[in-house]
Amino acid sequence: MRAPDFWQKRGLLSTCLVPASWSLRVVAQLRRATVTPKTVPVPVLCIGNLTVGGTGKTPISLSIQKRLLARGVHGHFLTRGYGGSLKGPIKVDLETHSVGEVGDEALLLARQAPCWVSANRPAGALAAVESGAGAIILDDGFQNPSLVKTLSLLVVDGAYGFGNGRVMPAGPLREPLAEGLARADGVIVVGPMIEMPELHLTDIPVVGARLVADDVNNIAGRPVIAFAGIGRPGKFFKTLREIGCKVIAEHEFADHQPYETQDIEPIIKQAAEAGLSVVTTEKDFVRVPESLRTYILPLRVEIEWDDAGQIDALLEKVI
Repeated sequence: MRAPDFWQKRGLLSTCLVPASWSLRVVAQLRRATVTPKTVPVPVLCIGNLTVGGTGKTPISLSIQKRLLARGVHGHFLTRGYGGSLKGPIKVDLETHSVGEVGDEALLLARQAPCWVSANRPAGALAAVESGAGAIILDDGFQNPSLVKTLSLLVVDGAYGFGNGRVMPAGPLREPLAEGLARADGVIVVGPMIEMPELHLTDIPVVGARLVADDVNNIAGRPVIAFAGIGRPGKFFKTLREIGCKVIAEHEFADHQPYETQDIEPIIKQAAEAGLSVVTTEKDFVRVPESLRTYILPLRVEIEWDDAGQIDALLEKVI
């Protein structure tokens, strides 16, 4: 879902929508009060967020899995498979599963370590444990109370913060800020941080990180035409400029949009006529029809920690 501009400030439209957000808050509170969380016999690390839209949860999850593996812990990913048709629990198979079945994030995660798709989180976690998981890494699921979390980390886009601080539809929050922060064990801020006084009112550890390009396709410095269907496409276009690309044209699509041939062919044609490269994110690339992927370069990004010791200290508390 793309965040509308009015979510960044407390204007008239946002204020008028505040009453509509009360029902969402009540439903969430009732769900947490009535659901008994299940426990599994390995640590469960939840990488979640409080806002709608992209914050960098998937790259953070990938980095966490690597850091666990360096300590001898084989973490498996668990996701509900947003955008996919399969309810699971099922282990993602890169040879047979499509984005329409398991979603884009699951395919990216499964390239690094076993990834399970399950609408029922406890069932998926148990399936992973039976398959040899030494830890469960939940990509999203902070608002899902069905599974006991050993460590809950909230990911925040440093440039966006918490928007106007209001709950949907009046703002970008999935739940009231104070309630969410009270359940978190740490906050990871990705990118340069705007002023977020709410974080100074708690004693939750705040860890800084940033997305850096792992330019295996030698995209840096090229003139390109770029497209993206993520929470905040502007972040991707900014990254391209930071690595020296001249972005001739930008095409924005809805977050998680399943691309059709008619969506992408005009972009490829535009680039071919101008002698330019077509570039997108890895998450978008897996949603492109396979027959068109040879004309597109995905830009890989990974997490670089401001202070790796901070995130390691949080992990060592539960591993």
